[in-house]
Amino acid sequence: MPYNNSNTVTEILLLGFQSLQSFKIYFFLVLLLIYCVTVCGNLLIILVVSYSRSLHSPMYFFLTQLSFSDILLSTTIIPVMLQVILYEGSFVSFIGCLIQFYFFLASESLECLSLTLMSYDRYQAICHPLHYSLVMDPKFCIKSVLMCWVMTFVLVFSLSVSMSFLQFCGPNTIDHFFCDFDPLLELSCSDTFFIKLEDMIFVVPFIVFPFIIIVVSYVYIILTILKIPSVTGRQKTFSTCSSHLAVVSLFYGSLLSIYLFPNTGNVKKILSLLYTVVTPLLNPIIYSLSNGEIKQAFKRLKNSKILFI
Repeated sequence: MPYNNSNTVTEILLLGFQSLQSFKIYFFLVLLLIYCVTVCGNLLIILVVSYSRSLHSPMYFFLTQLSFSDILLSTTIIPVMLQVILYEGSFVSFIGCLIQFYFFLASESLECLSLTLMSYDRYQAICHPLHYSLVMDPKFCIKSVLMCWVMTFVLVFSLSVSMSFLQFCGPNTIDHFFCDFDPLLELSCSDTFFIKLEDMIFVVPFIVFPFIIIVVSYVYIILTILKIPSVTGRQKTFSTCSSHLAVVSLFYGSLLSIYLFPNTGNVKKILSLLYTVVTPLLNPIIYSLSNGEIKQAFKRLKNSKILFI
């Protein structure tokens, strides 16, 4: 039952993609394939970086954190979405919905912070190469990653707890494929002013500041690259950050599109697919195809017969 005797929401109905009923089997199979490729691709990145000593550097250490967040995001979103598609809508317990929202927000926040650390690493490597090993030492890398994980899960937990104290009296239907922030708030019969204010405060350290740091880092990187006299030198230096720049553009491009385009049902669902499903899929593909060190390490791993392929 979606309601208890006090008329409080205990279950939430996710409608998913109602307009794709005639293609649901094909859509289901495509998403299942995407999920398998995403998890395997990101696990492969983690395995390759862990196995190859040539990749034991800050950049690739941060890349493994990005892969962890991609696996967490895909596992949080896609299995529930598959159920919603298969049954043309599915009930999720209210607690389960809050848990999904918690891990969704945590994984997105970790992705932002991981991309920020990677951009800072490229800034130090290109703009201050002589001091790189002193600044980006293993102790700094481990501390920065631990700080990101602790800060993320603590602050996201506080926001999720605040949402749990809201009153949800009905309706209990969300026209979306997962429990996102705005659709959940629309079901609340409480005053949501303070929770929206808390969300705006939350956005600053996890989206706004990281975006500013990334932009400033790449401004300095581009200015430094332009000072290199030879074309070959400029191309070689830029190639060290091209993969990261492509991933940043993909992630923030899909994320910002949510705020730039009309917030209507189908448009929001399609845009949400970009940063919850497509981005975790493409991140390992971009790094494996455009990064020569990753490709060489993969060949060594394959030849060592650790991978049974």
